[in-house]
Amino acid sequence: MFFAIIGDIINSKSIDTDRTLQIRNEVQINLNKILDEINKKYSDVIAANFLITLGDEFQGLLNHPKYIFEIIETIKLNIYPIKLRFGIGIGGMYTEINRDMAIGADGPAYYNARKMVEEIKVLEKGKMNGSVNIMIKEEAGIHPHEINLINSNLQLCSCIENNWTLKQREIVKKIMLEKKSQVEAAEALGISQSSVQRRLKAAGFYDYIQGVETVSTIVNEIWG
Repeated sequence: MFFAIIGDIINSKSIDTDRTLQIRNEVQINLNKILDEINKKYSDVIAANFLITLGDEFQGLLNHPKYIFEIIETIKLNIYPIKLRFGIGIGGMYTEINRDMAIGADGPAYYNARKMVEEIKVLEKGKMNGSVNIMIKEEAGIHPHEINLINSNLQLCSCIENNWTLKQREIVKKIMLEKKSQVEAAEALGISQSSVQRRLKAAGFYDYIQGVETVSTIVNEIWG
């Protein structure tokens, strides 16, 4: 059982037209740096390293689901204001896995991740526009209710995140990625602890983190 993650830059074509080629290159350099750090930090669960496969897409393969959402949060918060969509696929692999050269790897784990990226694109054109950025699918299809629950929860989390201001996002990054306390985050940002608390509450952070942790728990209990 493997866990494929495919990430895709939203509105990547606008980086070419509305910005300069230099900005696009900077985005890729930053993304490469983030993925390299992830490959080192989570090496114990990575089956195939995260790498950019196309100009606007990247992928990685895990052998355990423990850090799926921590990895995704790391990428999202560090690449912002670039926005991403993620497909998570659970399943087997047909080809031999080369950790350092994953391009060409083939199997249901990647198929399912790809299907979710494409489904998010379809939803973005309809009534779910902007409210979904992560979806998950399994190969066997034996947990349909759990998958629906997970994806619904992820959708609600996306709705919360999409309303974060830059200042709120800075604090969330300190708390979630840097593992700082509210006092430590306040000191790092030069504000009071009460300001940190107010911004987290206004951001719906506690609802968000509960949703992410609930999804992570369900995934690990079923497939971990």
